[in-house]
Amino acid sequence: MRFKCNVFLIGPMGVGKSTIGRVLAEKMDFKFFDSDHEIELNTGADIPWIFDVEGEDGFREREKKMINMLCQKRKIVLATGGGVILEKQNRESLRCNGTVVYLKAPIEKLVHRTRKDKNRPLLQTDDPKRKLIELVKIRSPLYQEAADIVIDTQGKKPLTVAAEIQALVLT
Repeated sequence: MRFKCNVFLIGPMGVGKSTIGRVLAEKMDFKFFDSDHEIELNTGADIPWIFDVEGEDGFREREKKMINMLCQKRKIVLATGGGVILEKQNRESLRCNGTVVYLKAPIEKLVHRTRKDKNRPLLQTDDPKRKLIELVKIRSPLYQEAADIVIDTQGKKPLTVAAEIQALVLT
């Protein structure tokens, strides 16, 4: 695989993109960005507020602009939001500007990691597990399509996953 100067982490919410991304950026001496955090900084509002006021479509439009902007940078590790791949333009921007790494984990692990997180508007339902299963079913083929590398994080520490990604992107 030819190294493309940026690493973009995709995958479902709760898989560990931000945690692994920070570790990976430090290992590679790259700058770390989290697209959701950058959207919050840019708007001065948190993600749940954006969803409440603008709806998911409004959020996705902001996300598309942010991805386009972040893809112009070099030597970055970017942890994307779980739904970033829903927009074809985002998938293309990521693929053209870096190595896309799809992080996977079992549903039970995702449910456990997100169960108390109130900053995930799509999971504020009566049955968050069912919603996660639904989201993963819809999004998995898009993650696969966008990915250069697929890594199952099950049973692995963030440092181990980061080392695995680093080895793969630099070969």
